[in-house]
Amino acid sequence: MAVTKALTKAIPYSKSSKVQEWDLEYTYENDSEGDATYYTSTFSTHVDATDSEGNVVFTPKAKGSWTKAQIVALCPVTHWDAVFASQVESVITSPVVPPEPDDSFSIPS
Repeated sequence: MAVTKALTKAIPYSKSSKVQEWDLEYTYENDSEGDATYYTSTFSTHVDATDSEGNVVFTPKAKGSWTKAQIVALCPVTHWDAVFASQVESVITSPVVPPEPDDSFSIPS
């Protein structure tokens, strides 16, 4: 299983020339498109410089000052890794097999 993952969208929201918020998307792919084991999923998050309790999540700075690594660090990648692995497990590796009806069953007398 070859899993690739990439930051696929990063939209900054700026005020006074400094990023105050980010809309981010991170896409995972298991194997290659066309393979029987191919699976893809995209996760997204919105990150504010401060959370709802007033805690600093990141220090606002000019959008040109951000590195890709700093932007990725705002994503809950560890959580998304686990969710994606679980999705692949349930869809590709060990999918749920529904029970099959037995139309030839005779009701006992």
